[in-house]
Amino acid sequence: MDLLYTILLFLATLALLVAIHEYGHFWVARRCGVHVIRFSIGFGTSLLRWKDRQGTEYSIAAIPLGGYVKMLGEQDGDVPPERAHQAFNRKPALQRIAVVSAGPLANLGLAVVAFWGLYLAGESGYVPLVEAVEPGSAAAAAGLQPGREIVAVDGRETPTWQALNFRLLERIGDTGTIRIAARDPRSGAVYEGDAVIERWLSEQEQPDLYGGLGITLYTPEVPPVVGEVVADSPAAAAGLQQGDRVLQADGVDMARWMDWVDHVRSRPGERIDLLLERGGERLRAQVVPERVQGDDGEVFGRVGVAVQVPEMPPELVRRFQRGPVEALGAAVNRTGELTLFTLKSIQKMITGLISPKNLGGPITIAKVATASAKSGLESYISFLALLSVSLGVLNLLPIPVLDGGHLLFYTIELLAGRPVPEKIQALGYQLGLVMVLGIMLLALYNDILRL
Repeated sequence: MDLLYTILLFLATLALLVAIHEYGHFWVARRCGVHVIRFSIGFGTSLLRWKDRQGTEYSIAAIPLGGYVKMLGEQDGDVPPERAHQAFNRKPALQRIAVVSAGPLANLGLAVVAFWGLYLAGESGYVPLVEAVEPGSAAAAAGLQPGREIVAVDGRETPTWQALNFRLLERIGDTGTIRIAARDPRSGAVYEGDAVIERWLSEQEQPDLYGGLGITLYTPEVPPVVGEVVADSPAAAAGLQQGDRVLQADGVDMARWMDWVDHVRSRPGERIDLLLERGGERLRAQVVPERVQGDDGEVFGRVGVAVQVPEMPPELVRRFQRGPVEALGAAVNRTGELTLFTLKSIQKMITGLISPKNLGGPITIAKVATASAKSGLESYISFLALLSVSLGVLNLLPIPVLDGGHLLFYTIELLAGRPVPEKIQALGYQLGLVMVLGIMLLALYNDILRL
């Protein structure tokens, strides 16, 4: 059932993004007087189709991995003289540019709407308070000290963990310095320092941003309390329940959740005697961790329980409330930041400053979509906005077969006063197709390796 849920959610997410993208093309084409022959979500055989009064066919097709808008004159041969004014290829270059760019811009517009709704509903995040600084680390050299709140990175405010994460993500692969400002909560004084970096975290597939600086942010002490028991797991077979607190394992006191995790991981296939607390009563149980082999070949134990995460102290939770206009401004700003971040990340990947292992394909998208949906509507909408920005930006890249490739040819035509020769366009489309297929295969390869 989990696999089916993941597949259906992935297809629904993709269908929504594609529908918004293609509707952008469709809406502007209609406004420019272009006749739209077909608006299709998916490829292949139509499962459902209908026509409107203007003769446009709408289709939901069998292969839900994309979509398209087919316009008169776009791929057809001769266009009847009486309909030449409705043909896409007969329209001025500026109108064709408008039609082609409308799809990616619609995806960016969807992101703005999604963020606007999230900001209107209210935003909250944890205060980035430093708990520990590793001696000799980049953070230590910058003068960062435990107990201080990181208030800015490179002159840009970081009021929450999320904001701090984003500012640090922007610096992955860079060489130079990261300017960090931190405030002492007792005196209110702000101290600034530079953390020296060189190709920072460029080789890491899953970069540890805080570890890369040498800091640990404050989180409440996590007791060994079970938050969830996986079905058909060793923990379920042993009778563990949500809310159980592990007091002892093999006679050893378990004060923290990580004590319990380390004890289990070091005993694959071995029986563990437990002393639990449940509803104020103490009881004993036995569990045998299953043997799991990691990607690096290490064998460790796993029982199938998740932690019950404690709440952050109220004074370390920062909340924001915005009115409609302020929320809209924040949404536009956020979408712009993500657009620039995506472009910079592509540039860094091309120049080797970011590992190509970070590239994700449909399996990664499906897994993240499922995880975000399970985390709640807010998390899923945020992921949807991020994915929509990525789709919009990628489609604007000047690669033939993508919208950006068409924009490149039409822009050259606009400036030169004549179309790009068909032979050059055909060669460009062939090269573009090879590039896109290569990127897709690399992303799928990375997905399979992650599995």
